[in-house]
Amino acid sequence: MKENIILDKSFDFAVRTVKLYKYLCSNKKEYVLSKQLLRSGTSIGANVNEAQAGQSKKDFIAKLSIASKEARETQYWIELLIKTDYLDLNDSYTESLLNEIIKLLTSIIKTSQEKK
Repeated sequence: MKENIILDKSFDFAVRTVKLYKYLCSNKKEYVLSKQLLRSGTSIGANVNEAQAGQSKKDFIAKLSIASKEARETQYWIELLIKTDYLDLNDSYTESLLNEIIKLLTSIIKTSQEKK
């Protein structure tokens, strides 16, 4: 089976998001922001996965665009959790993986739009 980097990275990020959600709930007793993070963070991979079965190139691009929007929303929640001291700024793995996903999605969307 052919490797799909964005599928793999978005799935890994979803797993990381679920673990972060569990940590925030159990250790920090934070339930509202972490729930928003959980929803948007796991939605990225779901939309990337759904894009793989797009009915057309337009549908593929639309699903990846939604994934990109969810990634940017997730970035917002992470930044908010850092600024409100629920997350440590030194936890760079989550943010660096998210930044990598945003760059990949942007690149795939641009390339797909150019090949129309």
